[in-house]
Amino acid sequence: MKLTSKGRYAVMALVDLARFDNINPVSLRDISLRQNISLDYLEQIFSKLKKNQIVHSIRGTHGGYVLTKKPNEIKLTNIFDAVDEKVKTVQCKKDSKKGCNGKSTKCLTHNLWDELENHINDFFEKKSLDDLIKDNVERRV
Repeated sequence: MKLTSKGRYAVMALVDLARFDNINPVSLRDISLRQNISLDYLEQIFSKLKKNQIVHSIRGTHGGYVLTKKPNEIKLTNIFDAVDEKVKTVQCKKDSKKGCNGKSTKCLTHNLWDELENHINDFFEKKSLDDLIKDNVERRV
């Protein structure tokens, strides 16, 4: 199981945005510099986040992005869904009778990996941007 850089960078960028957007809209350039993420890549990510109403853009010299909801209302699952990131521990489809090994039955450890996927997704459903901001502040103290 592996999260791609798209999912990880989306979370990093939104935590950065959440830390600064209560003052003014945040530019992608600033996020790019602080988080060392390519500006082009951030533009692609934020296009998806905007389309899925996680962020809102504000035009102008002092423009940038703001969150559409409070950080405690944005779950990591919402972010992953917005950027088409899927957490999968098995290659087969859950409802399929065929297994990931191409045979007509599921592999012997299928239920183990399926249960792990459920735990991971539950974890991401319970974590919000606010949790990550607080966690970061507490570690710096």
